[in-house]
Amino acid sequence: MLAELLRTLPTQDPQLLLGPIVGEDAAVIDFDAGSDRLLVVKSDPITFATDQIGYYAVNICANDLAVTGATPRFFLPTVLLPAENADAEMATAIFGQIGQACRALGVVVAGGHSEVTPTVSQPVVAGAMLGEVRRSHFVRSGGSQPGDLLLLVGSVPIEGTSIIAREMRSYLLAEGWDTTELEKAANYLFSPGISVLEPALAAARAGLVTAMHDPTEGGLATGILELAMASETGVAIDLDQIPVSELSQRLCATFGLDPLGTLASGALLATASPACVDELFDLWEGMGRSARIIGRILPAHEGFQAFIHGEQVPFPTFAVDEITKLWS
Repeated sequence: MLAELLRTLPTQDPQLLLGPIVGEDAAVIDFDAGSDRLLVVKSDPITFATDQIGYYAVNICANDLAVTGATPRFFLPTVLLPAENADAEMATAIFGQIGQACRALGVVVAGGHSEVTPTVSQPVVAGAMLGEVRRSHFVRSGGSQPGDLLLLVGSVPIEGTSIIAREMRSYLLAEGWDTTELEKAANYLFSPGISVLEPALAAARAGLVTAMHDPTEGGLATGILELAMASETGVAIDLDQIPVSELSQRLCATFGLDPLGTLASGALLATASPACVDELFDLWEGMGRSARIIGRILPAHEGFQAFIHGEQVPFPTFAVDEITKLWS
């Protein structure tokens, strides 16, 4: 449906090198034909998280720029606060989170909008971020080719684990969860963290990847489908190779969530020629980032395949992100 809706929009312009396509993370604009720099732009709302929502908004947008190879430069947040319980403390906290996150990434807040409105029941931050990338370093989600290997940096679901621990803390404590464990899970936001800026930019600048993608809503499984759809390819994944921490597994199981369909920021999807994989792994290992091969890119006619212990199983798909079960 999204693909059909996008086709109804005016998206044709010679300066728009990468426009709205299912599976692509950001727009790429050739704003100066004589320059080596391309403008990269992204917008994204944060609607699931309330605690640390400003931090989420900045880093999610930065991730989507980074997977194109772009360095984030400017941020414009739209902050919507609920009329029922908005106060100065809430506004101050959110603005503080945005400021701290932007400073950590070297990003400038260039503008935005804020209001109190009865149309939202909890804070919403919708961010637009601008960055730049050298033409030679530009990467897109749709760059995969059959024969490429599918790589995953990090584990899943880092973002989902933190949200579960933060949003459902009272319930989990009442169910007997240990405070130390919940604090560790909540801190997944920062360690291992939801940012993939460093490994994504390093891979793009080294010219070792054919495509990158930031799996977010819909989890890793949806992110893999989006990458394949953007590339107009098929894909085969080895579900045994996808790392899920024991803590993440237990938290998801408490609420009946499948980790593969739960908010997955903090993981980086990439594809590369087999000849480049060892060099890529060495690059990421030198940054303290673990990576593994989780599949391969197939010709489009071979479709989407998944395997457990070498046996083919249905490819995991999710109509909505599993995190929504927390409030259903």
